[in-house]
Amino acid sequence: MILSLAWRNIWRNRRRSLIIISAITAGLLSGLFASALLFGMSDSLVSSTINRDIGHIQIHTAQFENEKLLRDTLPDPQRIMGEVRKQEHLAGAAERIVMEGMASSASSSNGIKIVGINPLQEKSVTDIYKQVISGNYFDNDGTKHINEIVIGQKLAENLGVKVRSKIVLSFQDFQGSIVYGAFRIRGIFRTESSGFDKSTVFVLQKDLLRLLNSGPVSHEIVVKLSSVEYVDSVYSRLKSALPALSVKNWKELSPDLKLMDEVTGLQLNIFLGIILFALAFGITNTMLMSVVERVREFGVLMAIGMKRSRVFFMIILETVFLSLAGGIAGMVLASALIAYFGAAGIDLSMFSQGFAQWNFSPVLKPTLPLFFYFTITLMILASAVLSAVYPAVKAIRLKPASAIRTY
Repeated sequence: MILSLAWRNIWRNRRRSLIIISAITAGLLSGLFASALLFGMSDSLVSSTINRDIGHIQIHTAQFENEKLLRDTLPDPQRIMGEVRKQEHLAGAAERIVMEGMASSASSSNGIKIVGINPLQEKSVTDIYKQVISGNYFDNDGTKHINEIVIGQKLAENLGVKVRSKIVLSFQDFQGSIVYGAFRIRGIFRTESSGFDKSTVFVLQKDLLRLLNSGPVSHEIVVKLSSVEYVDSVYSRLKSALPALSVKNWKELSPDLKLMDEVTGLQLNIFLGIILFALAFGITNTMLMSVVERVREFGVLMAIGMKRSRVFFMIILETVFLSLAGGIAGMVLASALIAYFGAAGIDLSMFSQGFAQWNFSPVLKPTLPLFFYFTITLMILASAVLSAVYPAVKAIRLKPASAIRTY
């Protein structure tokens, strides 16, 4: 009976109820969509970094982690790759040679990270081959051409080169001597990160090994999984299987991404909490007006035997129903809007240079995890109860005899 009575009471003044429901709906719609934009930016940054370079897990020697020296290669990389391939949910794994060097053209030079790859393996762990905007990526087997290189657009601009141009790479060999190699540009890529595009080049492992006069070596193994949700379990198994090596997941490889991933959810909860706190004043004012208008009614109810606790509970229910009506409408509209723009994307390419400085994609796709809607529902309920306490207390403090005489 109390439930039915509370639901009917909120529609006794239809206009006032619709105004506050509309205010809650608009507040939640704007708040949830803004949160989805922020969450989408964070998710885009994490995904693009994983797909561009670091993968989900990387394996090195501890010495290479600390000093990045050429001589700190992985012992028996084929055995390590065998352990990796045993793991479930594996999308790909790739061996790399990694060294610091210098890229020079006729007009300029730039410090770079040289990454020696097996093209077929690399395609399974990164998306660089999809981001080539000029020229081509390497052949899958990497045997048809000699001394070819794929570089970033920013580096190409700094060096003043284009596809088919030649640049000279210089780096130290295992004996500490400087090695020079002329490479022809096969392709130019552009990612979301201008810093990465300026500082990273890809060459074939066989070409590096020939210049180094060395047999097969690897400095790192990159592991890509079918989903980020499997990272923790695979990471734990690989650490146990390879105790002598440094096994790190993407959060350890990029602590700034870990911090953003952990803080984003907290920021969004605080942001929406502020919106609901502001809306709570409007809800409190609406319920207080309702109580003032119904003083005589409450006096009659208590005079005929309704307990004050039931009056209190009825006002709480009215506030909860009012808040949930606006909250559900806001969440439904927000989820529809987020789904639409999440599929279509929001094109911000006019700001692409600024976004590239912060490693963000110029196409923003808002998204919100399902658990966030559950959190918001709890926050709405808490706000409704807190908003109803003062009006409800005011109602139960009425004296029935005096309230009945009120007009």
